[in-house]
Amino acid sequence: MNQPLALLSQLTPSEFLAEYWQKKPLLIKAAIPNFDGLLSPEELAGLACEEDVQSRIVEYKKGVWHAQHGPFTEDDFAALPDTPTAEHNWTLLVQSVNHFLPEASALLQQFSFIPHARLDDLMVSLAPHGGGVGPHFDSYDVFLLQGQGKRLWRISEQNDLSLVEGSPLRILKHFETKQEWLLEAGDMLYLPPHLAHWGIAVSDGDQDCMTYSIGFRAPKNQELASEFLGFMQDKINQDTIPLSGIYQDADLSLQAHPAEISANMVSTVSAQLQRIQWSSGTVAEFLGRYLSEPKSHVVFDTNKKISQAAFLKQAIRCGLCLDLKSLMLFEGERFYLNGEMNHCANEAAVILKKLADYRHLETDDLASNTNNDDLNSLLYTWHLAGYLHFSD
Repeated sequence: MNQPLALLSQLTPSEFLAEYWQKKPLLIKAAIPNFDGLLSPEELAGLACEEDVQSRIVEYKKGVWHAQHGPFTEDDFAALPDTPTAEHNWTLLVQSVNHFLPEASALLQQFSFIPHARLDDLMVSLAPHGGGVGPHFDSYDVFLLQGQGKRLWRISEQNDLSLVEGSPLRILKHFETKQEWLLEAGDMLYLPPHLAHWGIAVSDGDQDCMTYSIGFRAPKNQELASEFLGFMQDKINQDTIPLSGIYQDADLSLQAHPAEISANMVSTVSAQLQRIQWSSGTVAEFLGRYLSEPKSHVVFDTNKKISQAAFLKQAIRCGLCLDLKSLMLFEGERFYLNGEMNHCANEAAVILKKLADYRHLETDDLASNTNNDDLNSLLYTWHLAGYLHFSD
């Protein structure tokens, strides 16, 4: 778990987290030797034509940025310039490629030294020579892994983060290059949040540039607070946090202004609201449900219905793996899969922690738990919902 990794320039994960994570950039040459990508430009464009795939085409035309959202058609790609110039270039961006490509999901497993709860997705970009999305900054951590072609990365530690007005992208109005690196296939650059950067595609012979961005989610505190209060509202409605009784004011006195909300009323209601309390366990449950909840566009295809006995027999023969779109987290003996929570203890908890960590269960794991009815019933339910599948 804490050995020096080529992926981290021979740093151990602990050294990387202590010295670089959310602190400063790190250039890693040959992070994944012989890596030239997971899919071809044609395959990436094909994904961008699918209804359930989030994609964008970003164009720069005569000093103006444009963004178009997918799904796209062959005509959309045919309309792009065959020979891009400094005055007109483009980039294709495809989100959550790990939801559609097993190899992409496997790639993300190499970054398991960062908790799964922080992982967002794998985005893949395609651009001809000179293409990019302009100078910008992100509010999250990202590893930028180079596939085919090359990309020149310019980095700035500037404090001026003013943006170009009216642009559909968060393009920095002013950018001052402090460092620049040319990344080739297999090289990787780690960038912490809010560090201004600018990636420019460099074609390598007849190969366009493809970059694999491993991004980590960083919800805003305002968003966390809003979502948590919504979660707490459901808790109150479920009588988990009962607020019995009704508003009472037996000590009501005559007011000079009948339209005034009195200080006594504010004080009484304030005292009632302060009865709403939460523990660290409540926060943990909120985080488990919230962070594992699929994005609104994600849909699971249910599996063909079979009996639980037939399911278990085939699972023992083939093994099980999470669906590429599934996210599983745990805290103690509470397990969260795609926003749903289940309690499991003892050997069942050991098995489910392995499923959450590695996204699959071997046949031996399942064969040794054939008599665990609660575990087998839960796995069966998840299989029917399309949350997990047979490995083979």
